[in-house]
Amino acid sequence: MITHSTTVIAVRRDGVVAMAADGQVTFGESVMKTRARKVQRLRGGSILVGFAGSTADAIALVERFEAKLEEFGGILRRAAVELAKDWRMDRSMRQLQALMLVADRTETLLLSGNGDVIEPDDEVAAIGSGGTQALAAARALLRATKWSSKQVVEEAMNIAADICLYTNHEIVVEELES
Repeated sequence: MITHSTTVIAVRRDGVVAMAADGQVTFGESVMKTRARKVQRLRGGSILVGFAGSTADAIALVERFEAKLEEFGGILRRAAVELAKDWRMDRSMRQLQALMLVADRTETLLLSGNGDVIEPDDEVAAIGSGGTQALAAARALLRATKWSSKQVVEEAMNIAADICLYTNHEIVVEELES
């Protein structure tokens, strides 16, 4: 699924995960909003979630994910797997067009409507229309610098925003320490 709507990236380094997203909301070829908040904290701030795709669909998925977190005692992986199963099996949920990144103090996961729950190999994950640009930039920055995870996601997002039409420089960053 190609998502033309945003960029979200998560980077884990030195026991800190940082997740960032741009603030642009587009409708067709028009920018409708420049400062949307696409990264949120759940469960008292212990879990980060970022989304790309249809705004209404993403909000519905975040609400369902939050319910799964409550149902499974805040266990990130279990809640993610159960949401992915529902997303794939439930007829109405299959129509939801979005991707999600979720992270807690120890793991980061990418969720899709195809039933995917993917843990990145290298502690970096990105989604959305500028996701590949942000991912490449973050990997290069992690190899070439000693920057913190927050510095890496900020610069990776800025690089993606310079390239991707659907990503802007209004970046929101959230961090969790282990």
